[in-house]
Amino acid sequence: MHNTVLATLFRPEILAMSAYHVADAHNFIKLDAMENPHGWPADIQQAWLEHLKDCPMNRYPDPEAKALSGALRESNLIPAESGLLLGNGSDEIIQILQMALPGNATVLAPEPGFVMYKQIALGLGLRYQGVPLLTEGFDLDLPAMLAAIESSKPSLIFLAYPNNPTGNLFDAEAIKTILEAAPGLVVVDEAYAPFADASFIRELPKYQNLLVMRTVSKLGLAGLRLGFLAGDSAILDQLHKVRLPYNINCLTQITAHFALTHQDFLLAQTSDIRQQRSEVMAALQTMDAVKAYPSAANFILFKTLARAADEVFISLKNQGVLIKNLSPQGGVLHNCLRVTIGKREENQAFLTALHSALQNSS
Repeated sequence: MHNTVLATLFRPEILAMSAYHVADAHNFIKLDAMENPHGWPADIQQAWLEHLKDCPMNRYPDPEAKALSGALRESNLIPAESGLLLGNGSDEIIQILQMALPGNATVLAPEPGFVMYKQIALGLGLRYQGVPLLTEGFDLDLPAMLAAIESSKPSLIFLAYPNNPTGNLFDAEAIKTILEAAPGLVVVDEAYAPFADASFIRELPKYQNLLVMRTVSKLGLAGLRLGFLAGDSAILDQLHKVRLPYNINCLTQITAHFALTHQDFLLAQTSDIRQQRSEVMAALQTMDAVKAYPSAANFILFKTLARAADEVFISLKNQGVLIKNLSPQGGVLHNCLRVTIGKREENQAFLTALHSALQNSS
């Protein structure tokens, strides 16, 4: 279609955007997308397949996903008085939140952060404001955050906890200060909660404007596309008006409920990933040519010091290992790469390939 026709059909901000790109991981050791690398044990898989036989595929799914909601409440220790909203991944919840805002609303988030906060805000024609993190340690620049809150009066603030792509936990007291200063809603995005010993779930009854968002993706159920939001029931009642009916399909509902009620194997996998994170971090810290940053997530961000990150990324890819190149984003992420923690043998393959890539720079 001719460019002039496109220009009349679509808003300028849509034409200026780039689509979210997912790399082709076929035939690579896949360490780029923060997935749990472990499959399901054979006995669990067999019990699940038996369970699926009862799925009424000819009927619409439960629009309220009541059984699944109960399992999520129990497994995530969600306060009884808090409301709950389920989404097709965290992405849909981010979209629902922003669709409910006035057209002139401002969405605010620290940067670098999860790219979909900004992507969805721009897609909906909202005002988006990013506040740079502190260069050292990637913590919140609290004075800058408070100044941005004062000047732009954001309707919605996103705080990833731990943060993606940096992996660190923001200072909890700083988050509480932001909660008290914010005129609108504050979403604490706890996508990586399984790998961190920190959460704002218990704070929900204390702050009416606090919403906690989580996902089962990092736990090991990324293929199900299931996220959830907990917070004040009156707020979630309004968001449910925007949520499309039947947004959680019956296969996701039954499978997620099954997994959460048989979650010992998932918790064991999470524990293994945390152990592997420690081992990969220790190995990276022995390499003079990189600087690895502390992580409370299932990935590690590191900066290449002796060779351009773009070159190291390509060298790793040529050796069959796919990680995430964040250097094109610039700023504090210049020459930064992010590796997801995989199985022990995958992590070893990454470390061997990285050592080779860095050796080639000398």
